[in-house]
Amino acid sequence: MGSIGRIAAGVSLSLIERAADVMLKERRPLVCVVRESPYSALHLRNMAALTDAGAVIVPASPSFYSHPASIEELAATVTERALAHAGVEVPH
Repeated sequence: MGSIGRIAAGVSLSLIERAADVMLKERRPLVCVVRESPYSALHLRNMAALTDAGAVIVPASPSFYSHPASIEELAATVTERALAHAGVEVPH
């Protein structure tokens, strides 16, 4: 959530934060996968600010709809969702 807060505030202290800043500036897809929970009011405000700026927030919560048979398949539900939002086609 520290990176989310810095990105939302336009502070680029690391390469990830600078890359996110450039993606927003260039109106390119920015997908933030957040694993922190529960969310505080500050977390929610920062995520809302990023959403307003054009980012997509994807919680790192796996999906059980496809009845994954392994931990790898379960983790893939998060990865594939994030990549789909970024416009990356994932072969199956």
